[in-house]
Amino acid sequence: MSKFFYNEEQQSYDAIVVGSGISGGWAAKELCENGLKTLVLERGRMIKHIEDYHTANMDPWDFPNGQRATPEERSRQLKQARTGYTTDPAHRHFFVDDIDHPYNEKEGYRFDWMRGYHVGGRSIMWGRQSYRWSDMDFEANAQDGIAVDWPVRYKDIAPWYDKVEEFIGVSGENLGLDILPDGKFLPAMDLNCVEKHFKESVASLGRVVTPGRTAHITTSEKEFDGRTQCQYRNRCMRGCPFGGYFSSNSSTLPAAAKTGNLTLRVDSIVSEVIYDAATGKASGVKVVDQLTKETFEFKAKVVFLCASAIASAAILMQSKSDRFPNGLGNDSDQLGRNIMDHQLGVGASGKVEGHLDEYFKGRRPNGVYIPRFVNLKGQEKRSYLRGFGYQGGASRGDWSSLIAEAGYGKELKEAVMQPGAWTFGIMGFGEILPDPANRFTLDYENLDQWGLPTLTFETKFRDNEMKMREDMKSAAVEMLEAAGFKDIVGYDNPAQHGIGLGIHEMGTARMGADPKTSVVNKNNQVHGCPNVFVTDGAFMTSAACVNPSLTYMAFTARAANFAAEQLKKGLL
Repeated sequence: MSKFFYNEEQQSYDAIVVGSGISGGWAAKELCENGLKTLVLERGRMIKHIEDYHTANMDPWDFPNGQRATPEERSRQLKQARTGYTTDPAHRHFFVDDIDHPYNEKEGYRFDWMRGYHVGGRSIMWGRQSYRWSDMDFEANAQDGIAVDWPVRYKDIAPWYDKVEEFIGVSGENLGLDILPDGKFLPAMDLNCVEKHFKESVASLGRVVTPGRTAHITTSEKEFDGRTQCQYRNRCMRGCPFGGYFSSNSSTLPAAAKTGNLTLRVDSIVSEVIYDAATGKASGVKVVDQLTKETFEFKAKVVFLCASAIASAAILMQSKSDRFPNGLGNDSDQLGRNIMDHQLGVGASGKVEGHLDEYFKGRRPNGVYIPRFVNLKGQEKRSYLRGFGYQGGASRGDWSSLIAEAGYGKELKEAVMQPGAWTFGIMGFGEILPDPANRFTLDYENLDQWGLPTLTFETKFRDNEMKMREDMKSAAVEMLEAAGFKDIVGYDNPAQHGIGLGIHEMGTARMGADPKTSVVNKNNQVHGCPNVFVTDGAFMTSAACVNPSLTYMAFTARAANFAAEQLKKGLL
């Protein structure tokens, strides 16, 4: 990847992309393939595909301390540890150090901001679940009288979903459901025997069970330019040396580099977008070097903010001028507001009798998906708005069930060779409504080490989310009971009653038709500054209940091609 490193002599480009993750990689690819000389600015360090995935082939016994973080390591990632998995030594190096990268929470509020500062961003560690939005999702705000209406509909985005799915490779099955549109899928991963039983059992309840639609290559019949099939190792968050799943590092950034139009500068913290009052457009960005703390300016005809929902909004808020005293594009006072995520930590699990003569091969990095089935058109309305889906699956126990005083010698050796009983569990992913009171602000009294304001969050679940959780739990129990599972436990973990743990932060610079109530227009352009585009989770006007990354990619590809066309016509 060194062939597209930063050239110190060049200060002006056709396009600047801030961030190199899922959205930034797609912006770079599309802009470069349209012939634009493009500078990608990444605030973190370089991560080279394959070479820098240093834990990818390590077994549990290869890690010191039994693959557990030391007390010193844990003390530096107290907020990052809230997920329960981001601080595992196998991949903790892909998540930030909370001491070096602090943020604040207003007293009585909480926000879980899980970040990775490096080339590829969270495209290295993402969950890879890839679902399209439906017309019902795009129409929901208008139907419910919530927030503002989306200025686009499914038909506007469908061709871009097609483009993205065919390039990244998404495995799944078409279902013909209005609530979960079909796509351009590779062969779906198989369900195991218990999951098939569960699927058949809950069909009588009107529930659909399908393999998760996941960005993994599952066939050798299609070329993916240097990437190969998923190896079923389930070590995805360490970085995949096979390119079996989609990431910027293995896919979009190399595609952009192939054009000869890409320049990448790492350790480059963008502090603001420079607004030119004479032209009414942005002229470039200001950058603080992460290592030297020197400041730079880079010029461009168009700027794409893809730094993440929180970081992109913060950059806009820091970009103050006489025209935009409260932040670039903030005539609506909506910058930093309407923070959304997906609520989780609620569902059910149970034990499965039988199937002891059946097993599965490999470590499938995927499970089952149950699409939304509440508050659909024609149904009786629940006591809350919107809905939820479930993710989960079945697996067999292991040797840990043998920890008891009895069972030494030959019997123990034979027992550890046998898999344990099956268990099954599902967890809900529920929609969170946009609310302007869920927000962050800039704290100029507490600056970070680069002289930039830290962020203070004021977010929490509201009444609608809490009512939905009751249904998420009871419906999960109902399905496991229908499947005949035993010792069923429904749960709602109070420790996960907070925004951010889904790592699907959205909102903060929402899309809408009216500059008085939104930050970007239907083409992802900032109202009042048409050559600045925001295409990461910041532009989301509502959240739906499906994983959002596929939608970010589709909107980014659409906006980048629009920007390239406008530039070629001399309209930007």
